[in-house]
Amino acid sequence: MNLEYFIAKRLITAKDYKSSISAPIINIAISAIAIGMIMMIVSVATGIGLQNKIREKIAAFNGHIIISNYDNNQSEITLLPIEKNQDFYPNFSEVPGVGHVQAIASKAGIIRTETAFEGIIFKGVGNDYQWGNIKEYIVSGKLPNFSKDVTQEVVISQFLANRLNLKVGDSFNTFFIKEDQNQLPNVRRFKIAGIFNSGFQQFDATYIIGDIRHIQRINKWTPNQIGAFEVFVKDFNTIKETGDDVYKKTSSTLDSKTIIEKYSYIFEWLQLFDFNIIVILVVMILVATINMVVALLVLILERTQMIGILKALGANNWLVRKIFLYNAFYLIVRGLFWGNLIGISLLLIQQHFGIIKLNPENYYVNQAPVYLNLGYILALNLLTVTICALVLLIPSYIITKISPVKAIRFD
Repeated sequence: MNLEYFIAKRLITAKDYKSSISAPIINIAISAIAIGMIMMIVSVATGIGLQNKIREKIAAFNGHIIISNYDNNQSEITLLPIEKNQDFYPNFSEVPGVGHVQAIASKAGIIRTETAFEGIIFKGVGNDYQWGNIKEYIVSGKLPNFSKDVTQEVVISQFLANRLNLKVGDSFNTFFIKEDQNQLPNVRRFKIAGIFNSGFQQFDATYIIGDIRHIQRINKWTPNQIGAFEVFVKDFNTIKETGDDVYKKTSSTLDSKTIIEKYSYIFEWLQLFDFNIIVILVVMILVATINMVVALLVLILERTQMIGILKALGANNWLVRKIFLYNAFYLIVRGLFWGNLIGISLLLIQQHFGIIKLNPENYYVNQAPVYLNLGYILALNLLTVTICALVLLIPSYIITKISPVKAIRFD
């Protein structure tokens, strides 16, 4: 029989335990641990969720790596074409980290309706385009089919559709200015097949997606000429290494740039979330440990006579200390149980119902995204238990200073 555990269990289950002087302080300590765990789980889940969601949205509209002419670096539109026939297309077999390569082209234009007009960037794509990356953002309509003849169908954002008072099935004229500004612009009439809403204002207010062959004809390119290649990596965590390999394996006349480089201001902003998460974790664990230290000291003070009797019966200091450490561990587990239960429940509610909304102009998403992973939840619980256990060794040291004679007389 484990004597320390037996005595600690009797103390916890004793009838006078809940009505003792230390009961309110113990409840406060349990509540502090529960609230701390809720805050840690929510902060990590929403912080990582926001980072992942924004990365996914940027990649959905740009790929992870963009291969283009050097002359196109500072522009969102294609200035000079590149040949579609490349060693790395359609399969970039020389770089194992690459998952998919697709050809695109882009051109600036103006959508004109009877009541409004908007400047846009027409992004031309072909049969190799992975629609699955933006399929989740489609709110109405369908995806166009580019496998046959040149189609007039396009996908437009809900933001532009609302501003232009358009809906699925409507047609509109788009004007593409020629290089010679003295000539009349090219006019193309498109039909809305689907409407998307990514919540990423920078893309929603700019892009419409259609057949790349329109751009090829307007620019008088051959079917083998495109604007750029979008490369998708298998693991975003290795995007820098994969990006370096892609740059080395492409022609010296082509440039490649990762989305981290292209949208550096966004990814620098995302890195701040890591610091915020660390600060919240430190503060919450600090609050929890302070409350547990106070609770343990009160438990020791309340059971001073019992400590004296145990010592008089021959119990050593470490045995007595372990009794109170077991007791404290029980309180920690109770706090963690309620913290995990409430925290995970809140995240599941947010994940399925999206109750908490965010301003897409500031956060690039419409609602707070959630990343639920059993690994980090277990890690947070283990971290909390470990730190609390180590810190509680310090106040339990006071037991070694208690004299049996004085303790038995203590009132």
